[in-house]
Amino acid sequence: MRILLVEDDVSLSSFVEKGFREAGHHVEVTDNGKYALTLCMTEQYDVAVVDRMLPGLDGLSLVKALRAAQIGTPILFLTSLGGVDDRVEGLEAGGDDYLTKPFAFSELLARVTALSRRSVLKANETNPELSYDDVVVNLFEHTATRQGVALDLQPKEFRILELFLRHPGRVITRTMLLEHVWDIHFDPQTSVVETHISRLRNKLEKPFGDTLIQTVRGAGYKLDRKMRANSLEEPRLDDRGDVK
Repeated sequence: MRILLVEDDVSLSSFVEKGFREAGHHVEVTDNGKYALTLCMTEQYDVAVVDRMLPGLDGLSLVKALRAAQIGTPILFLTSLGGVDDRVEGLEAGGDDYLTKPFAFSELLARVTALSRRSVLKANETNPELSYDDVVVNLFEHTATRQGVALDLQPKEFRILELFLRHPGRVITRTMLLEHVWDIHFDPQTSVVETHISRLRNKLEKPFGDTLIQTVRGAGYKLDRKMRANSLEEPRLDDRGDVK
């Protein structure tokens, strides 16, 4: 899960960030509301955890601005303003959940996980198809095609392709793949990711004579057809990030 944490209390921010990372999640942290607005407008996050009292732009105004811009990232307010009116105000501004300080980290983690899960289920209900270029995946029928040709994908290969299609052009890290596809929140020290990426490439790319899944050295993988032309001139990296 990719989480944005917007919190200006340094010690609390460090504590929460450490907890999320230990749970296997990718966390980006900022203490400024205006910068958080820029991040949410340009990056994709599974959940944002937002304090209400922030420099630059307060949390309430931040969420209102995001909703006005049709940014649907699930948002959890994490704040010391715990009155009934405060909670109602936060939810009416566009927040999806509200947790007051002090709090138990286990509850925060459970709420963030639930928000992310709800978001995925809602997306599946409203849009059963995902597509990129000539690749189409139907989540209801559990089918995948390219150029109208059915792809015979195993369940894990299907989940990997679904993740790529949800985030085209964005780097998908090994940690993200382990978490979303295998529900593993630690590094198993195996080549399971690389093996499945290789199998998916053989089915998605080889029969069609081109490249869609790019290896980004030291970072992960990216679904990006625009890089195909460069691959004719530059050395192609294998699934471990080495030059072939």
